[in-house]
Amino acid sequence: MGGGTQFTGGQFTSTHAEAPAGDNSDNLIGIDEVQRCLNRSRASVYRYTNTDPRNLNPPFNPRKLNPEYRSDQKDPLLFHPNEVARFARDVLRIKEVTVEVLNSPSTATQQLLGSILEELRAIRSLLGEAEGRPTSLESRRDQHDQARPAA
Repeated sequence: MGGGTQFTGGQFTSTHAEAPAGDNSDNLIGIDEVQRCLNRSRASVYRYTNTDPRNLNPPFNPRKLNPEYRSDQKDPLLFHPNEVARFARDVLRIKEVTVEVLNSPSTATQQLLGSILEELRAIRSLLGEAEGRPTSLESRRDQHDQARPAA
């Protein structure tokens, strides 16, 4: 989803939406984000990654950047932010590595839902104000006729 990572001033920051306990797919970051946060070329990131053409999910290697479990060779390589931080600290020797998990900035869908909610609240308040007013056309005519002086 709307997640991202960055590496600035010795700090590794991961921003993404908080996911339910059983859903880790939103917490994972792709090759592009790893490349940006480690400030390394795409080729370097692939060289660092623990992959094997004969084994889809090789065993953990502490000297490599270990991707998350994949069910198919065509699945993209995804990494947990803690694994990227571990690799940066232990292998690349980047000092002061910290991982922060933040909520993602609001998406277009969240903004649209917020504006719909605001509009519904406005409609509710207008309906609440209209409860004391006449609702039928005849009662409105009667009020209008009573308000007008006779000619």
